[in-house]
Amino acid sequence: MHSSASLTVKRVPVISPDGRPLMPTKPSRARRWLKDGKARIYPNDLNIFAIELLNKPSGHKTQDVVIGIDTGKLFSGIGLQSSKATLLKLHLILPFPNITKKMTARRILRRARRGRRINRKLPYDQRCHKAKRFDNRVQKKLPPSIRANRQLELRVVKEATRLFPISHIVYEYIKARGDKGFSPAMVGQKVMLSWLLKLAPTATQYGWQTSNLRQWLKLTKEKTDKSKAVEETHSNDGVALAASHFVNWKEWHSSNARGGYWDGEVVATVAPFKVIARPNVYRRQLHFENPDSHKPNPNQYRKRKGGTITPFGFCSGDFVQASKAGQTYRGWIGGYTRTTKSKNVSVYDHNWKRIGQFSLKKIKLLKRSCKLCVA
Repeated sequence: MHSSASLTVKRVPVISPDGRPLMPTKPSRARRWLKDGKARIYPNDLNIFAIELLNKPSGHKTQDVVIGIDTGKLFSGIGLQSSKATLLKLHLILPFPNITKKMTARRILRRARRGRRINRKLPYDQRCHKAKRFDNRVQKKLPPSIRANRQLELRVVKEATRLFPISHIVYEYIKARGDKGFSPAMVGQKVMLSWLLKLAPTATQYGWQTSNLRQWLKLTKEKTDKSKAVEETHSNDGVALAASHFVNWKEWHSSNARGGYWDGEVVATVAPFKVIARPNVYRRQLHFENPDSHKPNPNQYRKRKGGTITPFGFCSGDFVQASKAGQTYRGWIGGYTRTTKSKNVSVYDHNWKRIGQFSLKKIKLLKRSCKLCVA
């Protein structure tokens, strides 16, 4: 048995006084506990409304709560599901393109430095080749872009385990196309599964199985533009993955026909939806690649680039509220400019597109950086 996602059943995470996640409750009950002084708001990095009990709970019994992870290259979807309600939907914007761009720039600069250092007019055995400092070429390494994707997913899953009593994890398994002997995506998948097994029992499921179950749950799928930050692109797949823990596909055969049906009970409902990304901050560099040609001696004057600290008390990734021309904006600190006439701070949205530059007097700090941008 299943239910349509149009039901308005929402749940609020509940945390015990000793920090253990309990079964979530209804919003009306959570508000009543806050009003009666039995609970307080529990801050978390996912910016989800949660409460923490002030007194010892009557019990710690929990039902199965499952996380479904629909992994991808540019975007991932995560869904939290119990047998009676959908608890949370998450859309992750993965840092893959930003990491590859930074690694390409680093590789170009490194090769340029080596080219300037080596005198190729000398015989090969007399050139200044730098000897290796340690042997690090025999390990099984992940590409930095794939590792960053999986680490962001793992970070979000860990935050979810602090809010909900997670019992199982279901991960969508992919296979490399063709007869390739090596696939970075599959290596990253293997490493990710080893990380998840340390958190909770983890099962895998293929994409076609997820598609069949999603259609049975009557959850829509956006296939034209998968970059849209909506529930229909990836998070519904995460819900379908999590729901697979509660139902099984059973086949039947007869003399002239065959078929199958889903056996079990699960209810898919509306749930809070969040879009999560990672701040696209740059590592601190002492100067740009090229010197400033407008100075008398260009080699002595190079612009500053990167870093996470500002001289104004803010850090890159801090969540702030800024105002300009009568309008109020909320975003994350991404940089600053300081001249003799003005001091401005750049504020970015969750897609790391700059909203604008704001004066220090018109910026209010809301939350310190937790390395997550939650919209």
